[in-house]
Amino acid sequence: MKRNSKENSTPNLQAPERPQTPNPKALWTRHEVWNVGRLWSLVVGVCCLSSGCSFAPKYQRPAVQTPAAFKELSPQSPEATNLWKIAQPSDAVLRGKWWEAFTNTQLNALEEQVAVSNQNVAAAFANFLSARALVKEARAQLFPTLAANPVVTRSRQFAGSQSSYPTVNDYSLPLDASWQPDFWGRIRNTVNANAFGAQATAADLENTRLTSQAELASDFFQLRGQDALKQLFDETVRAYQESLDLTKVRFQTGIASDEDVAAAETQLETAAAQATNLGILRAQLEHAIALLIGKPPAAFSIPVEPLNVSPPVAPVGVPSELLERRPDIAAAERRVAAANAQIGIAKAAYYPAITLSASGGFESSSISSLLNWSSRVWSVGAGLGETIFDAGQRKATVQQFQAAYDGTVATYRQTVLTAFQQVEDELATLRILARQVEQQEAAVKSSERYLALAMHRYKLGIDSYLNVIVAQATYLSNRQTLVNLQIQQMTTSVQLVEAVGGGWDASQIPSRKQLFSTTP
Repeated sequence: MKRNSKENSTPNLQAPERPQTPNPKALWTRHEVWNVGRLWSLVVGVCCLSSGCSFAPKYQRPAVQTPAAFKELSPQSPEATNLWKIAQPSDAVLRGKWWEAFTNTQLNALEEQVAVSNQNVAAAFANFLSARALVKEARAQLFPTLAANPVVTRSRQFAGSQSSYPTVNDYSLPLDASWQPDFWGRIRNTVNANAFGAQATAADLENTRLTSQAELASDFFQLRGQDALKQLFDETVRAYQESLDLTKVRFQTGIASDEDVAAAETQLETAAAQATNLGILRAQLEHAIALLIGKPPAAFSIPVEPLNVSPPVAPVGVPSELLERRPDIAAAERRVAAANAQIGIAKAAYYPAITLSASGGFESSSISSLLNWSSRVWSVGAGLGETIFDAGQRKATVQQFQAAYDGTVATYRQTVLTAFQQVEDELATLRILARQVEQQEAAVKSSERYLALAMHRYKLGIDSYLNVIVAQATYLSNRQTLVNLQIQQMTTSVQLVEAVGGGWDASQIPSRKQLFSTTP
């Protein structure tokens, strides 16, 4: 019987496979990867748990009592002027370059220089950049910190009775990482507080810019008013000179007395002195405008041009709009929000601070083997810190920030009330001035007629020169009063624009995203 060939064939005997010894490097790496994976899982879990915890009270803008309409613009006010009106629709409100409503090209050119050359505005802008940097600085605490600290040491230790002692070199190339998870919202509330503070500083910047622009416009119209007064007095001096010449002729012919000549000379010199005195205030106003646009007074001048404008028709809006249009109100409100976040920072101090740390790198006694895999070192750890007893310090700190919050709320409400008062003041002033200007214009016409009659009667020899002097003084006084009222109208119009916030609104405050951007 023939056997199967497979059975007859000599079996292919092979040495049994020896169990392979794991590569220590590969085994250690897998172990490390497993540990790192667990660590990252823990980190992610910690982030998820800590992301929603905050002890700051929920913020709401403080309530303020807002009237439905300004008293001076209410329909029940029969004396309300139409110089300033409620904006209907809201697209008609002042925006951007509010000074263009005064239609003066030279004022427009000067106002453009305030934003770029005024040093108070530049300082306020620097304050804003500093506040924005604090936001970025606080936000950086949300992330781990990495540090490298290479070290090279060479040492020798003398011990025992040996005749020679070895010199030991040590090379270290570590990379250290640490992170404090924001479990209790301390860092996030710090970021919020700094962000709200930066927004308040941005509103302060706009308020500084608006104040400087309004001051420039006010000074400009006062300067033009001085030019108008100078023109008035120059005309008066010429008229008084003609009266003096007439009186001298009458004296030489025996019609008038030397007393009349002396009175005419006195009146002429007095008017000339008053005309000269006007140059003082004009020079000061010109210097003030130079300062506002960032130029030395010696390098700046404004040509003479008498005031010849009237207050513009511009919208005022409703009282509730002041909360959004006044930069000082916006700044006060943002500081309330910042104070609210500070309460959360103070409350977070009751809870422990947890710090995660890790370190890895290479260490060797030889520089040639420093970067070898066998020279690697690593460590991970966690620490917890908690104040056990502070004798009520943290409680007092919370009370301090709560009181500070109440103070900012009071400041905010007072700022709003002051804004309402300022708008009402300027509206009332404009209303009364409009009526007063009309009355003063009538007084000027009446005094002009009175002067013409007095001069005519004097020439006819009916009345003495004293009547002419009284009529001339009355006419000059009334014209001077009219010019001063017109100056006051223009400056009050500027102050009303400032009181309603100019062309600014709260939407121009930089957002949190803009605060974190790298561009100015």
